[in-house]
Order: sequence, then structure tokens, then C-alpha cells
Amino acid sequence: MQFRSIIRIVGLLLALFSTTMLLPALVAFIFRDGEGFPFVVTFFLLLAGGGVLWFPNRAFRHELKARDGFLIVVLFWTVIGSAGSIPFMLSEQPNMSVTDAFFESFSGLTTTGATVIVGLDDLPKAVLFYRQLLQWFGGMGIIVLAVAILPVLGIGGMQLYRAEIPGPVKDSKMTPRIAETAKALWYIYLTLTLSCAFAYWLAGMSVFDAISHSFSTVAIGGFSTHDSSMGYFNSPAINLITVFFLLISACNFSLHFAAFSSGKIYPGFYFRDPEFRAFVLIQLILLVIVFGMLINKGTYESTFESFNQAFFQTVSISTTAGYTTTDFSEWPLFLPVLLLFSSFIGGCAGSTGGGMKVIRILLLSLQGSRELKRLVHPRAVYTIKVGNKALPQQIVDAVWGFFSAYALVFVICMVALIGIGIDELTAFSAVAATLNNLGPGLGDVSLHFADINSAAKWVLIVSMLFGRLEIFTLLLLFTPTFWRT
Repeated sequence: MQFRSIIRIVGLLLALFSTTMLLPALVAFIFRDGEGFPFVVTFFLLLAGGGVLWFPNRAFRHELKARDGFLIVVLFWTVIGSAGSIPFMLSEQPNMSVTDAFFESFSGLTTTGATVIVGLDDLPKAVLFYRQLLQWFGGMGIIVLAVAILPVLGIGGMQLYRAEIPGPVKDSKMTPRIAETAKALWYIYLTLTLSCAFAYWLAGMSVFDAISHSFSTVAIGGFSTHDSSMGYFNSPAINLITVFFLLISACNFSLHFAAFSSGKIYPGFYFRDPEFRAFVLIQLILLVIVFGMLINKGTYESTFESFNQAFFQTVSISTTAGYTTTDFSEWPLFLPVLLLFSSFIGGCAGSTGGGMKVIRILLLSLQGSRELKRLVHPRAVYTIKVGNKALPQQIVDAVWGFFSAYALVFVICMVALIGIGIDELTAFSAVAATLNNLGPGLGDVSLHFADINSAAKWVLIVSMLFGRLEIFTLLLLFTPTFWRT
């Protein structure tokens, strides 16, 4: 284990993260809201901290191995999540405890979107912008950004990339060089963000709201600058724009890259991908069920309003964005639970969405189908194919392992919350909302997480990290094998 090289890289990444504090400080200057000082102080603190980690180890540039990359990623998200809480603690408005500051920071960076802040409409613009910025950087991953722009990472960049990018197939690259792959991802990410912000502005949002919400939309984060979330704007046009960009951002970014590089930006190209087809099918099934139930129960006065609410909430919750236009927890019968369970599927692999990812659910269903066939024909040999490509048994086994670990972490976190004193419904939905990086839940956390106790918030912070790092990356550090030389 190259510990000094690891410390050097973490120091560089911390110094890189410190520069993000300058943007909220600039927003505070523009709007003269008096909250620029906490961000300036945090900038110097993080820059100095990064320098302290980097300077004594600057000469250590050894090649990184796979486990070095995993340790860097876990350390980075833990350190940056902690560092991101400093402005919240220093700000006079909102006046937050240490626990709440950590919760809000980790929720932003992991793109969970669960908040402990009540009264967003009255907060300074700098604080609101900072929350959105955390989600934007967390969406694609600051480590992927670092691989793209920091040549000092050089050799070993692939190890960071493998540990950071979600999905069961970790070694796929869109370009021969890993730095070029990271750059391509961020070019697409930036293009989608600018397009989303422009569309929001045309639909009637202010420039500030348009930019802020484009950050959390493309990141599939769910933070808003208003307590009512997207319901504040009461605009079907804005709802449609949100849904459009959520669906795009929930697709595999390598698919976007292939479409852009080949000039084949049309639906037919995307539908060649089995995971994309499964993703669209899931969205359609959910929409039909939710829309049909809202119409049947007469929840809304008009068919258009029923469709508007059903379409928005279905996509928002199933892609793990967590935006709301209404309190969906009050919808009839099983709909709130159905939408919450849909977040376990989440977006496609290689997207900014949370959950277990569509490709894993697809592989699990194919594996289940294969086992049923084996019951009828025990001696037959069946291979699992995705898009006419036979998958190695190693990938199928890894998916089953991931599913088991996911369920284990979920149960442990839920039992921990119940033991702390949280009721069963709130505990279940809170863990589902954080482990899937969704945001809103049911029960006491349907609107915000401010009312649960501090111990529960720390459990949920760990749950957010497990969800963002896709279980194995974090779980790996708790195995004796990882630390053996």
C-alpha cells in the first residue's frame, strides 16, 4: 500500500476542492447577502490543509494499484464530505449544529438530496448556491474531474476511475486514455448542465434559479432553492424540462458519448442498448400504474393535472432525483411505497442516478430466468446474454454479490435506526432514501430530515456513503484481505 502517495493525492484533491468555495463567495458578493466570509475562510483552511498533506509527500509518485485507488476514493469522499460541512457551521444563516452541517454536506456531495434545512426561501443566495454546487460536483464525481485535469495523478488514474464510476463493468473506457475518458464525461456533463439551465431560463425561472436547478437536475440530486421544490414554480413547462433532463442524465454517459461522437443522436441509436430499453420500459410501466391509480381515485380535478403529477413524480423518484411538486406520500393506496421501491432500481450504470442500477436488475432477472430453465432441463447449458453478447459468469456472480451486500447494509442500517428510536416506516424509508441517494422518504422524513435525532442522522450519513460508493468500495475496507501486504 503506497500510503504516502495516497496522502499526496488526497492533499491535491482537497486543494482542488477548496477552489469551489470561491464561487459561493462570488455569489455572496454579487447579491450582497453578507455570507461570503464563511466560504473565504473555508477556502484558505482547505487549501492549507491540502498543502499540509501534499508538501511532505510531494516526491512520492509511485504507481497506484487497485486497492490504493479504492482507499483514495473512500478517503476522499469522507474528507471532502467533512470539509464541505465547514461553511454550514460558520454561516450565521442557517444556524446549524455539527451533525446537521455534516448531514447536509454529505447529502449534497452524494447527490442524495435529503435536507435538514427548513426555510430555504429565506436563506442567503450564497448558501443556496453552495448546496446546489455540492450536488453538481458530486454528480459526476470530483475524482473523475481530477483524473481529467490533474496530470500529476498520471499513472494510476485508471484505479481511481474504476473505484469511482458506478456499475458492474468497471474496466470499460470510452477512449484509449483514461484522462481523455474523464474529459469526455465532463464535457458531456457540462453541455447538459448549460442546456438545462438555458431551458429553465426560457421556461420562466430567474437566472439564479435556472443555474442552481440545472446543477441538481443533471446531477440527479434533488436539492432546490425553495421549500416547495419544483412545486414552487407551478409550471407544467418546467416540470417537462425537468423530466427530460432527468431521463437524459439517468442514461449511461458512455451511450451519450457514443451518440455524440458518431453523430447518431436519435432515439433509434439509444434503443439498441438493452439497458436503455429496460430503463424506458420500467418508466412506462410505473407511469401507467401511477396515472391510472390517480385517475381512478380522483386525486386531481383534471386528467391533465393527474398526468402532469404522475409523470413528474414517477421520473423524479425512480431516477432518484427526489424533486417534488406535491407531497406524494399522501397519494392513495400503495403508490408512495411503489415509487419508493422504484428508487432501488434507479438509473443506468455510468449515470448520475442512484439505486442498484438498471443493468444489475436486468442481469438478476436474466439469471432468475436461467435458473427456471435449468429446473426443467438440468443438463442444458444456458448463457446470459445482454445485447447478443454473452457475459462472463464472473460478472453475474459479482451482481449477486452486490445484491446480497446491498440487502445486508440496508437491514443493518434499518435495524440501527429502529434501535435508536425511529419508527419502522420512517426507518425503512429513510434508509431507502439515503442508500439509494434519493432524498425524500415517508413518515417523519417525507418532507425533510430535521426532526430525527442526531444519532439517526449519523447512521444515514454512513448509508449515503455506502450508496454513493456502491457498497463494495466502502465495504472492501472492512475486510482483512484488503489490508494484507
